[in-house]
Amino acid sequence: MESYLWGAAELLRGQIDAGDYKQFIFPLVFLKRLSDVYDEEHAAGLDTYHDEELADLPENHRFDIPDGAHWSDIRAVTTNVGTTIRKAMNAIEKANPETLPGVFGDGDWGNKDLLPDSTLTGLIEHFSTKTLSVANLPEDELGRGYEYLIKKFADDSGHTAQEFYTNRTLVHLMTMMLKPEPGESVYDPTCGTGGMLISTAAELRRQGQEWRNLKLYGQELNYGTSAIARMNLFLHGIEDGHIEHGDTLTKPAFLDRHGRLRTFDVVLANPPYSIKNWNRAAFIKDPHGRNIWGVPPQGRADYAFFQHIAKSLNHKTGRAAILFPHGVLFRREEAVLRENLVKSDLLESVIGLGPGLFYNSPMEAVVITLRTAKPQAQRGKVLFINAVNEYAREQAQSFLRDQHQQKILSAYENFTDDDGFAAVATTGQISNKGYSLAIPLHVVNGSAASTGEVRSVNEALGKWRNSAAAADAAIEGVLSLFLQEATK
Repeated sequence: MESYLWGAAELLRGQIDAGDYKQFIFPLVFLKRLSDVYDEEHAAGLDTYHDEELADLPENHRFDIPDGAHWSDIRAVTTNVGTTIRKAMNAIEKANPETLPGVFGDGDWGNKDLLPDSTLTGLIEHFSTKTLSVANLPEDELGRGYEYLIKKFADDSGHTAQEFYTNRTLVHLMTMMLKPEPGESVYDPTCGTGGMLISTAAELRRQGQEWRNLKLYGQELNYGTSAIARMNLFLHGIEDGHIEHGDTLTKPAFLDRHGRLRTFDVVLANPPYSIKNWNRAAFIKDPHGRNIWGVPPQGRADYAFFQHIAKSLNHKTGRAAILFPHGVLFRREEAVLRENLVKSDLLESVIGLGPGLFYNSPMEAVVITLRTAKPQAQRGKVLFINAVNEYAREQAQSFLRDQHQQKILSAYENFTDDDGFAAVATTGQISNKGYSLAIPLHVVNGSAASTGEVRSVNEALGKWRNSAAAADAAIEGVLSLFLQEATK
């Protein structure tokens, strides 16, 4: 299966940039799947009714494939192949207005300079070598193949990979921490290809629990990637997913009937890090009241996403796991926001991770969890975990083995001190440290603490981190001005 899928990408090498493979490969895989499943359902209907017309009744099919839009119709064409593909995709989207509008994305199929007929014919013949029916390839098998292809594109597309793919071993850990339940609502405000949403269904399935009644919601700024997310959910057997395209900060897609932000049981997110090009002025007067802790600086929108997530949590059942850069824990320009976060008592845990858990990036990240209804014993407290050494590395890629996941998960669930690895701090103790959430200020080694050395070391480290953050901001400002001048 992996060879079959990656073989299609190999046919595009030299034709288009690796980062653009996805907008052509994924729609073709999905179109082939829809056609093969339609044929499979037709055959089943024919066995039941022994009548061609009855076998084609809508109730016998999950999706409608109009005349001229089937894979076999496309395969029969040898000229203007791209235009034929685009017309077929448009026809299928139009025939399934409740489920498939915009699902195939906006690839430039008619551009013969980019994709000549010979290239597209080669792709079609390659995909025609396998039958992608459910009997031949169940949803979970095809879904895993799809995930493989997403990873390969991440490996192949360089610096854009972080936006496209989050390490699945890390996502699995975040999912286990939040423990999604059958029937709950799950939301990802910056969903990418939908991997975090799919992980919740996969976790329930792994446990033998009902997973089809999960209500999955995601929003993604990139139109092509949002289309891939919808295809990804379908190919994993999830037909009740809701993926919307758009800017979550400017125009959140999921509102209740009163126009207020919809709330969810579970939120999993990996927001874009420290983006500068966002509408801060609008956020000052946010109609959805998302500035509950304050207004983030223009140069870093992290706390805008943070507050959007907090505001999107169900007030009784809400819990969230969010991936952020370490800077949100201590940056000086976000001090007021951080103080208000701590005072809100939504903050449950801060977990520092090892390096390289993102494709093509050595950056360390932190998982922050929120919970709207903490157990009584945990109110007014925050758990800190220093898991910087809990990772494995193979072939220039970091990941979490089962033992790493279980060690972090156990510390998270125990919510108690573990010398040098985990520590529980009260809001008062955090206040005494200037509301800094820098993990080394809170997780200390007991033997060193007895000498009194750790306090001075951690204070120095905290000051250094703040200074480093300020220096980073200054450098970024200079570079920004330089680039502006260079492009005039």
